[in-house]
Amino acid sequence: MDAIGILPLDMAVGAILLWMVLGLSGLVLQRLPHLITGIIFPLGALAALAVAGTGLWALGEPPGVAVLPLGLPDLPLHLRLDPLAAFFLILLGGASFGVSLFSAGYFRAMAGGTLGLLCLEYHLFLASMALVLLADDAYMFMVAWETMALSSYFLVTTDHHVPDIRKAGFLYLLIAHVGAVAILLSFGVMQGGHGIGAYTFAAMREAHLSPFWSSAAFLLAFFGFGAKAGMIPLHVWLPDAHPAAPSPVSALLSGVMLKTAIYGMVRVIYDLIGNVRWEWGVLVLAVGAATMLFGVLFALMQHDLKRLLAYHSIENIGIILLGLGMSMAFIGLGHPVAGALGLIAALYHTLNHAVFKGLLFLGAGSILHASGLRNLNDMGGLIRKMPKTAFYFLIGALAISALPPLNGFVSEWLMFQTALQAPTLTNDIVRSLLPLFAATLALAGALTGMCFVKVYGIAFLGRPREPHERPSTPGTGHDPSGMEQCGMAWLALGCFVLGLFPSYVMLMLNRVCVSLTGHGLSAGALTGSNWLWLVPTASERASYSPIVFMAVIVAVMLLTFLLVRRFYHGRVRFCDPWDCGFPAQTPRMQDTADAFGQPVRHVFGPIYRMHRELPGPDDPAPRFFLKIEDRHWYWLYLPTARLAEFASSKVALLQHGRIHLYLIYTFITLLVLLAFV
Repeated sequence: MDAIGILPLDMAVGAILLWMVLGLSGLVLQRLPHLITGIIFPLGALAALAVAGTGLWALGEPPGVAVLPLGLPDLPLHLRLDPLAAFFLILLGGASFGVSLFSAGYFRAMAGGTLGLLCLEYHLFLASMALVLLADDAYMFMVAWETMALSSYFLVTTDHHVPDIRKAGFLYLLIAHVGAVAILLSFGVMQGGHGIGAYTFAAMREAHLSPFWSSAAFLLAFFGFGAKAGMIPLHVWLPDAHPAAPSPVSALLSGVMLKTAIYGMVRVIYDLIGNVRWEWGVLVLAVGAATMLFGVLFALMQHDLKRLLAYHSIENIGIILLGLGMSMAFIGLGHPVAGALGLIAALYHTLNHAVFKGLLFLGAGSILHASGLRNLNDMGGLIRKMPKTAFYFLIGALAISALPPLNGFVSEWLMFQTALQAPTLTNDIVRSLLPLFAATLALAGALTGMCFVKVYGIAFLGRPREPHERPSTPGTGHDPSGMEQCGMAWLALGCFVLGLFPSYVMLMLNRVCVSLTGHGLSAGALTGSNWLWLVPTASERASYSPIVFMAVIVAVMLLTFLLVRRFYHGRVRFCDPWDCGFPAQTPRMQDTADAFGQPVRHVFGPIYRMHRELPGPDDPAPRFFLKIEDRHWYWLYLPTARLAEFASSKVALLQHGRIHLYLIYTFITLLVLLAFV
């Protein structure tokens, strides 16, 4: 291939080809499943590590470009590895390394034929996501994008014999293709009708669009990529598709695939269109805030663990959009440094979410694999049987709740620091709205903490509310295998590294900002940030040291331990807990997942569509049943489906089976084309 400075790009393409070969090898070795889990998936993990290393390498190099001798006549495939693509390759490789290790142990019980197909789809999914990041023309991008959609559809419908899973897969594929049409139209607007060669991203960067057409391209891209990201009201596929897929696939869908949509937004808005307008930022802020609150409020109402995590993916997409919206508003109003901080915060949270959400889905998969349980109300006391899983899940829960010194805190703290730059704005509308959006972020953070107190308390602590039969699977009720634990440990380590050393990540993301906007954080902010202190703007305004914070926590814990040992050792008195005057206590007296969210349900009741079933007076085993539904189904999707069915029924009237009528239709169509074209 013809290329300029493509040494890191060569390595990335080699890793992609290795993923494809591994997928085909899994199909060939489908009668030898132990080789697939023992060799193919570990090799796929090594390829993922190579992809992450390539991204780190490429961040310090000039962009590499290549033209492949493939594609259509006069429309070859273009590749480009620049800092933005390099950052997302780090995200893809780092997250998929842990997930692939976990998969090597998780899929051992799967039948050989099914495992061979899954291996092909899994590695093709990884390869297509990498190609989305490297594509440098619209044709290559759409081919990779559709390959990613189709391979992920087959992964979601792995258990296709279940009707609900088939339904979830169809809904996902439908919305994915609606979004793909919008993305294709956005590329068409940016191409501007300048010929075949204008479909390269380099030509789109050079195009000069009027404010109207640039806004049209932005809206189409925002809609198209938002459908894949799961922003409201295009989110309805996500709560069904993520729980339907196998847990390692759910980790990839939420942790990585949703981020390719964020990559697409950033690529189109900041790079291909370029002239960012503050009005776009306000729209992204509004949609992001609504998506964030919607996701966390519905997550609180869930008792299916994987569905709960899926709604938190919607919430975190909203948080990322909030950072992008603030960045666009500041850049559009002439404050590029504050805009760079907002973009850094959004990209930082993109990386953080890939790590801690992947860890949480793997933890949920360990519970499902070991106990067969997904309903929180059936769990309890799992920390006794699965202590290592409980430890890793706790790290993920603390990280997603944005508690220091883990990684989730850093990115959300940077978003608050961006919002605090609002007084520098002269636009009264944006200056007054930014504190409100920051307040919604604070509210979402508090509700997320509440949700994961519920999850961890009900699932891992206490006791099971009711006895139930566990499936007779190997390792039932125990921690997963060594490979699965290695995958979770890798992502848990990522939560600590990204939280304890944010200054190095900031330097990396600053290069991405400079490559996109021509501006980054000020030299004073970067020199003030070192391995110990993070200074996003100026030290007199705000600074944060996760190392110092963690040292204080450890010191307080050690001091407390020593004081208790010194003054209270041997003086502990054991007695029964207070029984509230009713000694006949049973595990059923513990709060359920539904009861835990009752206060929030009362406050935000109009958001939910609720269906209750109360037990009768003569019911020998009384149970309260509550079903929470999404109003978007009844306000938007069902009316649209009925309208489509009505229009289809009317169009069907044209089909009479008579050849002379079809000839008349053809003749009328030709007349219309001659008149208007």
